[in-house]
Amino acid sequence: MDLSRKTDYALKMLSALVENPDGVLSVRTVARNADVPYSFARSIQHDLAVAGIVENTRGANGGMRLSADPREVTLLQVVEAVQGPVALSPCLGAGRDGATCPNRSECRYTAVWCNATNALRAMLGSVTLHQLVVERLSPVMEGSFRLVPEPQARARCDSAGGEGGATA
Repeated sequence: MDLSRKTDYALKMLSALVENPDGVLSVRTVARNADVPYSFARSIQHDLAVAGIVENTRGANGGMRLSADPREVTLLQVVEAVQGPVALSPCLGAGRDGATCPNRSECRYTAVWCNATNALRAMLGSVTLHQLVVERLSPVMEGSFRLVPEPQARARCDSAGGEGGATA
């Protein structure tokens, strides 16, 4: 999974809003200050509004402001608002026809990709905008991985929502 330029821009825009929690900022000003193309910023603004992270106001003093508490909005929520579900491999989700990968049950790598996705989702879900922007904190992994038999790895993955959609 790659973090898109759109996600990077969204995080820059949200940083400006977190740093100015009481005000409405124009999309044009935020875009200019964050070096985001204006038309792209409008698209990002829309995605963040649909996700309930920002709200838009119209008029001469219009723009956007945070509609959610930055102490509760996680990095995972932002990434998924802009890019969709976080998954390291397309084989974890359903294909275009809604069917899962036909090789999933025999694939030796499914549990690896699924557990790696769950670890990434947990990390992204462990940090809020406030922690990143205001407190300047970042999550780090402390601990190690261990190897378990494949059926046990699959069971852990399945119990955690193994479609790449586990909750953090």
